[in-house]
Amino acid sequence: MTKLSASILAADFAHLARDCGAVLDAGASMLHFDVMDGHFVPNISFGAPVLRSLHAALPGAFYDVHLMISDPARYAADFAGAGAGCITFHPEAVADPAAVLAA
Repeated sequence: MTKLSASILAADFAHLARDCGAVLDAGASMLHFDVMDGHFVPNISFGAPVLRSLHAALPGAFYDVHLMISDPARYAADFAGAGAGCITFHPEAVADPAAVLAA
């Protein structure tokens, strides 16, 4: 079975819950939440407080969080606590990928 994870980067941030609800209603399986820190990748995007707010507005959604950041171990627990259903990180971003998995 193929699952669709719709990225929220193109959403209207003034109406983030509305736009995310619309893609879920249209059949998306989950919401893809790209986290960029301006270091590991050149763009800057969302932090855990945005995920926490979106999760409060759409608690039934599955959040696929992609940590494209320099220190994923430092923030993984924050995103898990904010509602992430799945957290992806880049092993080349850390010296010890096992430490991130233990976090």
